Amino acid sequence: MTATVSAPSLASRLVNGILAIKPIAALAKNRARQMMIQRADDIGVPWLEEVATLRARDWSADLAAVQNPDLHYPAYYTTSFHAYEEGNLGWEPALEVEVAAHAVHARIWQEGDATGDSRLRQSYHEAMKAQLSEEPNDIVDLGCSVGMSTFALQAAFPDAKLTGVDLSPYFLAIAHHRAQLRSQGTANGVQARFLPLETLASAPLWVHAAAEATGLPSASYDLVSSCLMFHELPQTAAIAILQEARRLLRPGGHLAIMDMNPKSEIYAKMPPYILTLLKSTEPYLDQYFALDIEQAIADAGFERPTITHNTPRHRTIVAQAIG
Repeated sequence: MTATVSAPSLASRLVNGILAIKPIAALAKNRARQMMIQRADDIGVPWLEEVATLRARDWSADLAAVQNPDLHYPAYYTTSFHAYEEGNLGWEPALEVEVAAHAVHARIWQEGDATGDSRLRQSYHEAMKAQLSEEPNDIVDLGCSVGMSTFALQAAFPDAKLTGVDLSPYFLAIAHHRAQLRSQGTANGVQARFLPLETLASAPLWVHAAAEATGLPSASYDLVSSCLMFHELPQTAAIAILQEARRLLRPGGHLAIMDMNPKSEIYAKMPPYILTLLKSTEPYLDQYFALDIEQAIADAGFERPTITHNTPRHRTIVAQAIG
């Protein structure tokens, strides 16, 4: 049996038609961005100030430390993401990841404050740990971005060795710098105020690669984690990444995914205007919502997964490798 997909809803198709008009799409992206900046300011995260501080730094050494200059980027990754025309392949999106995460996740819970992001990650780890028989020793964080998910995993599993994989060398450069600060027991900016800070016993390994072709050794990891990545993938890439996760895992190892929950009533009842803004920044959202991810995971060589609704609009999926 193979994973099945369903067609987008009528509302979603109407939004897609609107966004096919380039001037309207550009307007929607700009509006979505301005809303995030304003929300960040409202919760005490000075977006423009934080980004200006990061921009003033010379990142060349960090970039050189992580970048694979021979990497071929898959076509799906070179499109526009999150209102950035360069997608994830530029400094502006990299420098704004942390402030954007706090702005976007502030309203998951009713409090609507800057603790939303850390609470989201904590809820993921709690749901994940409930399905693990023992703590993992070796962890791969697929789609690690600037390292927020990797450092949160390190705090949850302090004795584990972490490997973060991402396609953006700019994101990984930020992660590399953050890891250096944390290895010294220091941090700065938004991370220092809102992320858990522990001195790292060993810095994570950062790998500039596609999550579907990591180049990492087979059967060498106890946990493959992916936090908020799958909604940014076309279905072909998502299925390939599940297969790569199975290759990386030791027998009995676990795959854990935390992402948007397509069955959440929040998305079903989302006003067309807000849906338009959301979809203007997420080019593969329809494909993600339509994918039967449970079946895709089973097809990749896992037991049927367990699914926990860890927030009103997110789900945690955990599956054990067969064999």
